[in-house]
Amino acid sequence: MSQEYEQLKLENQLCFPMYACSRKIVGSYTPYLGPLGLTYTQYIVLMVLWEKESVNVGQLGSILHLDAGTLTPLLKRLEKSGYVTRERSKEDERVTVIKITPEGNELKEKCKDIPLKMASNGSALTQKDAKELYRLLYLFLEG
Repeated sequence: MSQEYEQLKLENQLCFPMYACSRKIVGSYTPYLGPLGLTYTQYIVLMVLWEKESVNVGQLGSILHLDAGTLTPLLKRLEKSGYVTRERSKEDERVTVIKITPEGNELKEKCKDIPLKMASNGSALTQKDAKELYRLLYLFLEG
């Protein structure tokens, strides 16, 4: 490839290793989440709700960097499974509030060891490297 098109080489794309790592990481969760009937995205929604108990869709989207078009069908499935409720805000009916249910909270016990299992999945990163990568990725996300 000529110098004029050097920028089009896959090896020169920061986005590609980020994309490939994302797919690999999300796929690594499948053996742990699949038996619970959860996708990775449902899992991270539940993680937010385990921490906060109640958020509106806009807040959830902001925290997870997801749009309402992605969240709405996912939240409907979680509601159908009995893990969350969706209600219109009493203060502003344009706002949908998501709350964790007792059934959703029961999943917390089943999921509590997943982060430790993922951390021991053979990553070549040291704990120091992982913290630096985390910092850099959030720098990129917030930028």
